[in-house]
Amino acid sequence: MSANAATPAYPTHDPSDPVFRAHEGGKLGVHATSPLRDRADLSLLYTPGVADVCRAIALDPALAARYTSRRNTVAVVSDGTAVLGLGDIGPLAAMPVMEGKAVLFKHFGGVDAVPVCMDSGSVEELVDAIARIAPTYGGINLEDISAPRCFEIERRLQERLDIPVFHDDQHGTAIVVLAGLLNAARVVGRPLASLRVVVAGAGAAGVAVTRLLARAGVADLVVCDSRGIIAPSRADLADHKRRLAATTNPRGLTGGLGDALVDADVYIGLSGGTVPEAEIARMAPDAIIFALANPDPEVHPDLAARYAAVVATGRSDFPNQINNVLAFPGIFRGVLDSGAPQVTEQMKLAAARAIASLVPEPTAGEIVPSVFDDRVCDTVAAAVSALA
Repeated sequence: MSANAATPAYPTHDPSDPVFRAHEGGKLGVHATSPLRDRADLSLLYTPGVADVCRAIALDPALAARYTSRRNTVAVVSDGTAVLGLGDIGPLAAMPVMEGKAVLFKHFGGVDAVPVCMDSGSVEELVDAIARIAPTYGGINLEDISAPRCFEIERRLQERLDIPVFHDDQHGTAIVVLAGLLNAARVVGRPLASLRVVVAGAGAAGVAVTRLLARAGVADLVVCDSRGIIAPSRADLADHKRRLAATTNPRGLTGGLGDALVDADVYIGLSGGTVPEAEIARMAPDAIIFALANPDPEVHPDLAARYAAVVATGRSDFPNQINNVLAFPGIFRGVLDSGAPQVTEQMKLAAARAIASLVPEPTAGEIVPSVFDDRVCDTVAAAVSALA
């Protein structure tokens, strides 16, 4: 935990709880891909044989992609400053999440992922630390790093490194939201470009969702933070919010979230809290509600269904789960296989469309494929590789 973070009061853990039992000893291990049966194997895998491979790589670093695990290994990097809905809980407490992410990488994408949780520091310190470990990885997946620091950290790493750097809290969320919205728009019979969209939340996910929806053709985007609609007239905006103010809110709305929701076609919740029913009732007919806070959606699905034609959440116990696992395994599978040095904006759009394509006849109850649909990773990977 960072030095200035207060220690939150949590209940004492119960080792008999199934959740804790599932995490006993951690969720990851190491396995060898080559057999070690006898002295002959030892001489090949370690000394003296390994020296030949080391010399070859020293002469031609590109050979590391063929003769080491680098070609299929991603670092899942976090400083634990923005973990799930728990906030700044530090690197040790973040480890179960990063281990879980690594499990998802392997299960859904066949990608070997290594949790790397480090003490928080300045942007410069984190960028330098991550860049120094980068030579042993084929990609960097940034995770649960607080905004606005995460924007600068990702940008600097992308400029400094020759491997893909992808902040999943931003772009994975944005890709799956766009995929869901593409199909939700089909359900309500509306062109994507005609929708009035309200994004509640101007953190990492909110910024990325807004930007990707704009690139996909959504023209009327209004972003709200805890103080209301983000507009140029506000004097309290951080730099990333000032950039949002300059590129969104084309009708010049002011006020709070309730004012933004008047006649809105789409609500995308990325901030937590609760939206009063009276404000949801002000949305346009056949609305679309993506209430994505976990574990408690901003609008309960039963309430949302009274006013919306399509409802999605981030939970697995309701239809239409908007889950990043639909995106990041295939994204990294695609860039690792193709050797792409970065994840481009075109790749993000292609990934979203690929996910949406797996539901050819979307309905109100199915706008995205299941996270257990075996086609998802390969389809996303193919879409990404095609642009490499």
